[in-house]
Amino acid sequence: MNKRTSFATTTRGLRRDTPPMKLFEKAKKYGIWNPSDIDLTQDRADWLGLNDDEQDIILRLIALFQAGEEAVTLDLLPLIMTIASEGRIEEEMFLTTFLWEEAKHTDFFSRLLTEVIGDPGDLTRYHKQNYRTVFYEALPTALDRLRVDSSAEAQVVASVTYNMIVEGVLAETGYYSFYTALRDNGLMPGATYGIDRLKQDESRHIAYGIYLISRLVAENPALWDVAEQTMNTLLMPALGVVTEAFEPYNPVPFGLSIDAFTSYAIMQFQKRFERIQQSKGAALDHVEAMTHAAIEADDA
Repeated sequence: MNKRTSFATTTRGLRRDTPPMKLFEKAKKYGIWNPSDIDLTQDRADWLGLNDDEQDIILRLIALFQAGEEAVTLDLLPLIMTIASEGRIEEEMFLTTFLWEEAKHTDFFSRLLTEVIGDPGDLTRYHKQNYRTVFYEALPTALDRLRVDSSAEAQVVASVTYNMIVEGVLAETGYYSFYTALRDNGLMPGATYGIDRLKQDESRHIAYGIYLISRLVAENPALWDVAEQTMNTLLMPALGVVTEAFEPYNPVPFGLSIDAFTSYAIMQFQKRFERIQQSKGAALDHVEAMTHAAIEADDA
């Protein structure tokens, strides 16, 4: 076991002007919500009023989110341990909020399943091939790699997989689906309130992930090729998750459109791709300035 020779907080002090500490401040302010406090009474009534296809697509979306939130809760620890081992206390402090928030998200969707839906049975029937590629294979593989390989390259692969693809593309598109199906139709207010809280949490996660990848690419421009390859490798299965969710229906309930959601997913991918690309060869000050601007604008 390595012995410590000093502590950051009793030598240099915390660097409160860094992006991770700004995000930590936001997490302390906005991350204090309890899934158990959300009233789901109207949600249950609304659910019972939906037709079979409407119920099926909402259940499908919840099934995708439920397993996804459990997956990131299970897989996140190696990233926290890697950052901690580098002595990046400000980043680790913010990352402690990740695990707590992902656990709350798992709790939230579990309540929807048990208190709104009832007994939906084994929901793995909704986890099709592209979903399995991302959540059953790519995500645990990328994060678990950090247990034995904490290199900057491994960190880039892990953060691209988790923050950019899982959160930045799939979760963001999933929120959009819930809002279009439910909020636009005045349905299930407890669910949409919870989605609001999740989206706010995840925006901080994505902001940190883009910062982490950008910091690593700025420090070593050759890592841009790793980031780009990982993004391009995972984009197609991520888009496949979107199309798989809507393909079984004709017409798609609630007037949802595969093309609209595919375009939305690509838009989310592209804006983060371009932001990371700007960090190639950039000074760390520039990366931090870009992240600060995104945090202030709530534009992860």
